[in-house]
Amino acid sequence: MYQKVIVVGNLGRDPEMRYMADGTAVTSFSMASSRRWTDRNTGQPVDETTWFRVSVWGRRAEAANQYLAKGSRVLVEGRLRPDPATGGPRLWTRQDGTVAASFELTADNFEFMSPRTEGSGFADDQYSGTAAQEEDDIPF
Repeated sequence: MYQKVIVVGNLGRDPEMRYMADGTAVTSFSMASSRRWTDRNTGQPVDETTWFRVSVWGRRAEAANQYLAKGSRVLVEGRLRPDPATGGPRLWTRQDGTVAASFELTADNFEFMSPRTEGSGFADDQYSGTAAQEEDDIPF
């Protein structure tokens, strides 16, 4: 069996890196992927945002931690990790009491997609971080 998910979105906050007991780096970040369409029945625009919690391992984790920042646009290729308790997305309760879900993704690869800005520090002139909308009720 094979599973591959490709998601493009913006980081909801700065990445967080830690090291496992064996010295392997792991960087985690939340990213939002949004889409907009027009409802056929009402003619009104509809916005939909899906949140992903991404884990990047090894050398890629170090690069993600160094070069990504809140608002950075990134393409992530990886596989979904189901919640062990439910077998689906991770469920949580927002501050207003409504139920929400986030999808856990283990990245096999990622690509920087933000345009370069002055003083970004990226080794490759093609990439950088930019500001994006903030989601107040993400659980991370």
